[in-house]
Amino acid sequence: MDFKQIFRKSIQILLPLAIGVILLWYLYHNQDLSEIMRVVKKGVRYDIIFFSLLFGLAANTVRGLRWSMLINSLGKRVRRRNAIYAIWGNYAINMALPRVGEIWRCGVMSKYEKIPFAKLLGTLFVDRIMDTIVVALLTLCLCVFNIGFFRDFFAENPPVIIAMIYKWFSSVWTYVGILFLVLICWFVFVKLKHLSIVKKVTEMFRNMWEGFKSLWKIEHKVHFIIQTLLIWGGYFLYFYITFFAFDFTKDLGIRIGLIAFAMSSIGVAVPVQGGIGIWHFMVISTLVAFGVDISDAGAFAMVVFAIQTVWVILTGLFGIVALPIANKGDKDTAPEND
Repeated sequence: MDFKQIFRKSIQILLPLAIGVILLWYLYHNQDLSEIMRVVKKGVRYDIIFFSLLFGLAANTVRGLRWSMLINSLGKRVRRRNAIYAIWGNYAINMALPRVGEIWRCGVMSKYEKIPFAKLLGTLFVDRIMDTIVVALLTLCLCVFNIGFFRDFFAENPPVIIAMIYKWFSSVWTYVGILFLVLICWFVFVKLKHLSIVKKVTEMFRNMWEGFKSLWKIEHKVHFIIQTLLIWGGYFLYFYITFFAFDFTKDLGIRIGLIAFAMSSIGVAVPVQGGIGIWHFMVISTLVAFGVDISDAGAFAMVVFAIQTVWVILTGLFGIVALPIANKGDKDTAPEND
């Protein structure tokens, strides 16, 4: 590996992490750290938080089962354990390299199940699109019934990304660039389709499209929907049960729990390791908006994020180690769906 590759990989790791750390500093530098540490040491029911971890693991396990269902619709039955271990490892790798875990899980499944990587990438897109739809629907429903909170939140914390997107689409150069890109693609894939590299790229896109169509090929669509609900129900309990570990959140109720969960889910979607900094900001801002002292909210975010992060890393490392062990000595024969 040359210097440029090392530098590029270092930037991929350090830049998003630096953004998260800077945001963490911004959130905590004016808070009473002694009060936060008091809560951390004496004001937390850690047994409740440890119990909540089981729901996060269960949700990721069901995600593995759902992904195996998507892959099976491509025409080859895969080992469910491989899909589950790959999902666990996915999240651990994302803690170091944001979004690289998704590429890694497609790679290991391609290796152990002998399925083209591009097709698995297509099923990954379906997996992520379903996540986006669930979070969007949840947030929309909560906005309708809690319009005051979201109006005040975005008034106090202007959505910079939305403003940037609006500015981008209001520029004529954006559409000129899109038109130019379309013309380039047309020229490459129509006029240069005889070239070997273009044929390979075309085949890759064709395989990705086959993987993307896996949702329509699923035999048991009801099972897919049920699994999706179980995944997000598990994630919610993973988060909401931690409310009962703190005196200042245990009486807030499920409505506020859902709002905080939706906001935290948006934070996790940002390509920063585990959503560090962004997740804290969303959770702290939400709790403060509903009357929780800022030091207490800071302690909640610090404790819950730290414990859940360690849990994700430990279970992910288990999945990474278990994959080669579980497939040791396997031949290229079609696997039983175990």
